[in-house]
Amino acid sequence: MLREKFTPICFLSSLGAGGLSISFFMYLMFMIPHKGIPMTTFEFFYPALVKGDWLSFVSALSAIAILVFAYFHFTLLVWNIKQFNLYKKTPAYTQMRSSNAEVTLMAIPLTLSMSINVCFVLGALFVPKLWSVVEYLFPLAIMGFGIAGYYALQLFIRYFSRLIIKGDFDFASNNNLSQMISIFTFSMIAVGFAAPGAMSQYLAVNAIGIFAAIFFSMIALLLLFIKLIFGFNTILKQGISKEASPTLWIMIPILTLLGITYIRISFGLDHHFDQKLVSSSLFTFTSAILSLEVIFGIIGYKVMKEIGYFEEFVESENRSPVSFALICPGVALMVFGMFFIHFGLHANGVVEKNSLVYFIVMLPFVFIQYKTVRYFFKLKKKFF
Repeated sequence: MLREKFTPICFLSSLGAGGLSISFFMYLMFMIPHKGIPMTTFEFFYPALVKGDWLSFVSALSAIAILVFAYFHFTLLVWNIKQFNLYKKTPAYTQMRSSNAEVTLMAIPLTLSMSINVCFVLGALFVPKLWSVVEYLFPLAIMGFGIAGYYALQLFIRYFSRLIIKGDFDFASNNNLSQMISIFTFSMIAVGFAAPGAMSQYLAVNAIGIFAAIFFSMIALLLLFIKLIFGFNTILKQGISKEASPTLWIMIPILTLLGITYIRISFGLDHHFDQKLVSSSLFTFTSAILSLEVIFGIIGYKVMKEIGYFEEFVESENRSPVSFALICPGVALMVFGMFFIHFGLHANGVVEKNSLVYFIVMLPFVFIQYKTVRYFFKLKKKFF
C-alpha cells in the first residue's frame, strides 16, 4: 500500500489503458461499413469478423486489444480508488489540498469519464441489438457525464476559489503544464456529452448533449487561455521541471477532445438544427488541430530527449507517476489522426478508403499507437 506516497496522478495509468482500448476501436469504427448508424456495433462487427478476409484479421486483433486494455483500465481504476481512499487518511493528503498539487484531484473525474466511454464501446461492440435501445441509454450517459461534471466542478471551484482568496499559488513550482489537467478533464466531459448530442434522434436529448458539451468546452477554453500563459511564463523563466516535462504533451489530448467535440456538435446541428455540414470545413478544421498536435509533439519530444527524461524515468528503474502522462498524448494523436483521415481526407475524396495511399497515410498514426502500447506495458511492469 502506498498511503502517503500515493498521488492522484496515478489515475493516469487507468486513463491511459482506457484510451488505448478506445484507440483500437478506431479501426473498427472507420474501416467496417456501418451504414445508417453513426458507429460500428455488434451487427456490423460480427459479420466482418467471420467473413474470413484481411478485415476479419484486423477486426479480431482490434477486438482482443479493446478487451485487454479495457480489463487493464478497470483493474487499475479499482486499484487507484483503493489507494486513494487510504491516501485520504494521511497528512500528505491534507498538505496536498493546500498546495498547487490539489489540481491533480481532477485526474479522478477525468478517469471516471473515460470509464463511461469504455463501457459505451464495449456495449456497442459486444452486446447484440444494443443499438435498438440506445435512445434509452443516451439519457443514462448524460446522467453519468453530468455526475462526473458536477464532481469535477466541485473539485475545481474549491481549488480555484482558494487560490483567489488566499493568493497562495506557488509560481516557483509551476514550471510545467500539470495545472492543465483540469482543462483535460473538462474537455473529456465535453466530448462525452457531445456523443448523445451528435447521435440521438430526439431533439431534446440532442440539445441537452450539445449545450452541456459547449458549456464544458467553454470552461476548458477559458482555463486554457489562463493556464497556458502562466505555465509557459514560468517555464521560460526557470526552465522545464524534468520530472513533469511530459506535461508539455498535455495539449495533444486536450486538442483531440475539443476537436472531436466540435465535430460531434457539427453533426448534431446537421441532424436537428438545419445547419448543413460542409465536408471541406472538416478538412480545414482537422488539418488545423492535427498541425497544432504535431507542433506540440515535436517540441515536447525534443525537450524530453535533450534533458534525458526517457533515460531517467522510462528506461531506468526510477519511477515517476507523471510518466503515465506519456500514454494519453500517443492515444490522442492516433485517434485524431483517424478522424483527420476519414473526415478530413476520405470524406472530401482526397483518399479512397482501404487504398494503398489510405494505408500509407495511416502508417504514422499506427506507429505512434505501437510506441504508446510499448511504453504502457513498460511503465505498467515498473509500477505494478
